[in-house]
Amino acid sequence: MKKNYLLWLFMAFLPTFLYAQKWNELSKTPQMGWSSWNKFQGNINEEIIVGIADALVSSGLRDAGYTYLNIDDCWHGERDMNGFIQPDPQKFPKGMKWLAEYVHARGLKLGIYSDAGTETCAGKPGSLGHEYQDALQYARWGVDYLKYDWCNTVNINPKGAYQLISDALRAAGRPIFLSMCEWGDNQPWRWATEIGNSWRIGPDIWCSFDSTRVFPTYVQYSVMDCINRNDSLRQYAAPGHWNDPDMLECGNGLSVNEDRAHFTMWCMMASPLILGNDIRNMSEETKAIITNRELIAINQDTLGVQGLKLLSKEGLDYWFKPLANGDWAMAILNSTKKDIKCEINWQNFNFTDTQVSQRSTSFNKYTYQVRNMWTKRMEGKTSKKSKKQRTFIVPSHDVVAYRLIKQ
Repeated sequence: MKKNYLLWLFMAFLPTFLYAQKWNELSKTPQMGWSSWNKFQGNINEEIIVGIADALVSSGLRDAGYTYLNIDDCWHGERDMNGFIQPDPQKFPKGMKWLAEYVHARGLKLGIYSDAGTETCAGKPGSLGHEYQDALQYARWGVDYLKYDWCNTVNINPKGAYQLISDALRAAGRPIFLSMCEWGDNQPWRWATEIGNSWRIGPDIWCSFDSTRVFPTYVQYSVMDCINRNDSLRQYAAPGHWNDPDMLECGNGLSVNEDRAHFTMWCMMASPLILGNDIRNMSEETKAIITNRELIAINQDTLGVQGLKLLSKEGLDYWFKPLANGDWAMAILNSTKKDIKCEINWQNFNFTDTQVSQRSTSFNKYTYQVRNMWTKRMEGKTSKKSKKQRTFIVPSHDVVAYRLIKQ
């Protein structure tokens, strides 16, 4: 009797287990794509999204890994007589199913946006009370990604609300990536690993390297605010679920140095790489930054470990990230307003990542080739014994990034 009961339990929960595995397959590495909000906010329409889809292909961004095309707030029309949400007929006259097919035909995936409350942040219909209907509608349209926001959620339990939409998406039968945008208010990293594929860890980002923008009822984070908020959460990130410090502002008005630092640190932190610029009209400098294959490989490394800020010294932050093949990524970030001379003796960086990976740099045992991932040049080797210093300049609001290749 006991054996039969255990067999029944196994068979009963097998479909749920298999679907959960399929769900996690969506996020074995951090998601990559583009979103409409940072550049266009509510001024979106079918023509813009079609143009972005074409640009993702023609620019080489799709082939670099940017496959999600995400429509943020303000696509919504009204609900029909049965309660099913419809797109705004003026903005999206051909409908979302047609748009999904257009996007899919170009080797891309379509993302969409909703909110756990009565209304979205821009005042459009939210999903509260319509979670299963909305999930079914997205599945019918062929949607691949849902960003789920947290506006207008008075007296709503966040864990329950996100579990509800997660369950609804799974019941709809189409694997849809769930990007939780709860702003970190209720520490989702502590409870959401089986609910969503990524979770926001703080407020919205804005196009500033180091200035927080404060409003009467909310704040917007700078690049450095996002980094400083995220650097203590690395133990919660892993394949299947990621800390999300928000979308990239590269190409939206930061300096080239700042864009390079911004992109590097998102790669080091195993953060989602969701572009927010107008990729139809971007500079060659911006394109070179966001298509840097060596940095993207660091972000997409299959070990799935978020980088560690090992040391802050004399204005520089030293970050390390263990990689699947035994290599390490290293970044030296200068967040100050002046160029800083840096001197490195590799023997000062012998440490073991006891918090997450249990991996050791062991510069006293192994030799690594030093590959500069921005100049694309080899810069010598580490030494097992030498105390000789390497000296160079890290420019203001910039970064030096190495791949340390184990010999």
